[in-house]
Amino acid sequence: MKSEDVETFTRYEKARIVGARSLQISMGAPLLINTDAIDPLEIADEEFRKQKIPITVKRMQ
Repeated sequence: MKSEDVETFTRYEKARIVGARSLQISMGAPLLINTDAIDPLEIADEEFRKQKIPITVKRMQ
């Protein structure tokens, strides 16, 4: 994957993605990475940084 293929998210999009994933984790969803973290927010943030969250952002123009 080329660097220009990597989608960049605004801070609001990142907050929404990480928040939604954190809620899923706290409700018992399986983790997408191996980690020692316990806090759902930390786990979701780590998944986001490793680009493992399968969420698509649809931007309206």
